[in-house]
Amino acid sequence: MKNFVLLILGIILGAIAMYFYISGLKSHQVAETLQLVKPNGLISPSEAKTLNNAYDLRHRIISDSLFSTAKTTDNRSVWFDLEEVQSYIKYSENQAGELGYSMNGLRLYFGAYPEVKGQAGLTTLFFVPTGVKNTSKGAILSFSQGGGGTDIPGSDGLNKGSKGIPPGSGYGG
Repeated sequence: MKNFVLLILGIILGAIAMYFYISGLKSHQVAETLQLVKPNGLISPSEAKTLNNAYDLRHRIISDSLFSTAKTTDNRSVWFDLEEVQSYIKYSENQAGELGYSMNGLRLYFGAYPEVKGQAGLTTLFFVPTGVKNTSKGAILSFSQGGGGTDIPGSDGLNKGSKGIPPGSGYGG
């Protein structure tokens, strides 16, 4: 009887060891099959500098006309925490589903805070989710046409990024 209990215990321990061994192999195989995909629309640091430099005149006009008496110049950039953006994407996908949409992207808008005590508000940048309305037309796959969807009505946007440091400095990459 003692040998039988040891046999069963050995089988159970062996099964547990095999489970973890095979799980480790599968996760290693999955990691090897995932490849880093280069996104469309990437630009080089040189192209980013070109775009930044082309914006200089606009920024100067805005700063000279709206911020001539201010202690700071207008924002040139807005920084968002990576975890906040990832959390926002998950939140927006869920909210889109609740609103009857399939989220397919994010649109970035330039905005400005309202004037306070005679001082023009700084420029900001905010995200809104885009998508297509979920409709049942008997098709298995949903295809959207062209450059993404429309802004999802009733969805929350993401703002409250941090200013550039300093706010008026441009791209330095």
